[in-house]
Amino acid sequence: MTFEILAVPGSLRAASYNRALLVEAARLAPTGVRVHLFDGLGAIPPFSEDLETAQVPLAVARWRHAISTADGLLIATPQYNGSVPGQLKNALDWASRPDGAAALAGKPTATLSASPSARGASWAQADLRKVLTVAGAAVVGREVAVGEVPELFDDAGRLTDDATVANLASLLDALVCSTELAV
Repeated sequence: MTFEILAVPGSLRAASYNRALLVEAARLAPTGVRVHLFDGLGAIPPFSEDLETAQVPLAVARWRHAISTADGLLIATPQYNGSVPGQLKNALDWASRPDGAAALAGKPTATLSASPSARGASWAQADLRKVLTVAGAAVVGREVAVGEVPELFDDAGRLTDDATVANLASLLDALVCSTELAV
């Protein structure tokens, strides 16, 4: 059986280090695990309860479907003004609805964060984990905050820091184990 992990970069920037960490997670995924990058956050409109009563926007339907069909989520966030980027929070608001049938409900989810700062966007990750928990996701693993991230990649975009590779692999293992328990 193959486990499908939806990897969600919280940054919309193409050259984001959080995106690069998720690409590396796909490379490091254990046998039987596929990691797919979700690149649709930028298309998701601002959350509005008024839009819930009609047919939801296509980008929202695609987002919810991607979450629903994945066995688990891996979300990487940068830190903007001490918290998660607005577009990521907005997408999570959409995924937390409708009440009683939300795509996030019970979904095994692991988080990580990266930043050029020494703290590795740890404040944003703490906020992300709180939002996910309140939204009903099954948050697993420990926080993996990657600080001084520009120094950890080579010119080809490969992660070169052994400790970070080990932390990322451990986080993937925790997500897979929690996903297996949820099945």
